[in-house]
Amino acid sequence: MKRRYLFFMVIMFSFISGFMACNSGKNEQSQPNVLFLFVDDLRPELHCYGDTLIHSPNIDRLARQGILFRNEFVTVPTCGASRYSLLTGRLPRTIGALSNQACRHYIGEAKKHDHPETFIERLKDHGYYTVGIGKISHYADGLLYPYNGSPEGAPLELPHSWDEMLFNAGKWGTGWNAFFGYADGSNRNGRNHMVKPYECADVSDEGYPDGLTADLALKKLRELAARKQPFFLAVGFFKPHLPFNSPKKYWDLYDESTIPLTPSPDIPEHVNPASLHNSGEFNSYKSGDEHPSLDHPVSDAYARKLRHAYFAAVSYTDAQVGKVLTELDSLGLSDNTIVILWGDHGWHLGDDRVWGKHTIFEWALRSAFMMRVPGMGQGKVCDHVISSVDIYPTLMELCGIKDTLRVDGESFYPLLKDPSDPGWRDIAYSYYRHGISMRTSRYRLTRYFRKAEPVTELYDHLTDPYENKNIADSNPDIVDSLMVIWKKGDTGLYKAEGIHLR
Repeated sequence: MKRRYLFFMVIMFSFISGFMACNSGKNEQSQPNVLFLFVDDLRPELHCYGDTLIHSPNIDRLARQGILFRNEFVTVPTCGASRYSLLTGRLPRTIGALSNQACRHYIGEAKKHDHPETFIERLKDHGYYTVGIGKISHYADGLLYPYNGSPEGAPLELPHSWDEMLFNAGKWGTGWNAFFGYADGSNRNGRNHMVKPYECADVSDEGYPDGLTADLALKKLRELAARKQPFFLAVGFFKPHLPFNSPKKYWDLYDESTIPLTPSPDIPEHVNPASLHNSGEFNSYKSGDEHPSLDHPVSDAYARKLRHAYFAAVSYTDAQVGKVLTELDSLGLSDNTIVILWGDHGWHLGDDRVWGKHTIFEWALRSAFMMRVPGMGQGKVCDHVISSVDIYPTLMELCGIKDTLRVDGESFYPLLKDPSDPGWRDIAYSYYRHGISMRTSRYRLTRYFRKAEPVTELYDHLTDPYENKNIADSNPDIVDSLMVIWKKGDTGLYKAEGIHLR
């Protein structure tokens, strides 16, 4: 009898243990994984955005499998500040928040606050295993050291966000060397900027850094698949950031003679040149064939070459994205993984005579953005205006994290369910060059805190989608009505510097 009783108890214990383990596994899988793909300087000039010239089959596939946002705008048109705003969900309130050093100053070198500084840290605090590969904040490998310095012993830029921060610098030796790297292992800084802003080399994908980043991401995905823990994996690709370098096979996708030139070749009408710039970052590549300025645009032939180089770099990055997405599928992780692809801002490709970002025009502020959320449908397109600060609260809602947020953004979860939701606010604010720009579904209104006139710019995207003509002076009633909303985006960052609106 005793034996029978013991046998029965063993069976029951095994059953209950198995049941609990099974339920435990279900609980662990109830939170979705997150794969966040950061792409540097990627403007929304992709096939999925209607540009049939561009070869971007992998990003296009992701767009078809989820929801494509055609009007997502960043808050700051420069890499580090844009990423800082995205990661914190906050609009800039100080001039320092417009700097590429924003993450360093306000997170990396600051004391740990009583609330998470980034949404990555928040996920980590709620049980996620967090891994970063490549450029996620501003520094190329997430470590704080100067361009020509050594990463040895360097502190993390986001010290509280990561369980692991990884990078393979390959033949370039350091993250910054790789970021500005050429196929022979040299880099812009090591060659004293005596380099071209583009390169086509007959090398494999691993002949440039992003190929190594993709390989590292595949390896890490395999490790994460074996963990019994939800993960957040961020993968930061360098291209198409300058220099526009990529393997020859991606250049060969394009016929340079057929590449169109910009529909905005001149400075917009009724706009002060102070709203633009002389392409300083681009011209720091001193061996460039030509050196553009607002007074002297590049030739059509050189413009086509540069656009060719940029498009090839986009296609190279697209291929790396494809490798990561394919591996996610093959590991059986796609059904429980949110996938996000985001470009940190746009880029003028000769538009308004500018080569670069650093303006608060549409060219520099509108970026590529798409999400694939398990169970939320495929092939959706959203034309509502959203801001990059809205991504933080949306991701928290999708991951079931409900404690108090300290963010300026608003969750666009309703748009994931219904991209045409009429209740969405359609407002995005952006900041740079002593100006604040507001984008609505129809208009862009920009006001500058400066002496150079005009300080007000208004563009009607219904009739002028490329912002070629400032119509503020002839439409004072529209300006006045929009200013009521514009003022809500005035965070006081310029006033803190003693700069006032005229």
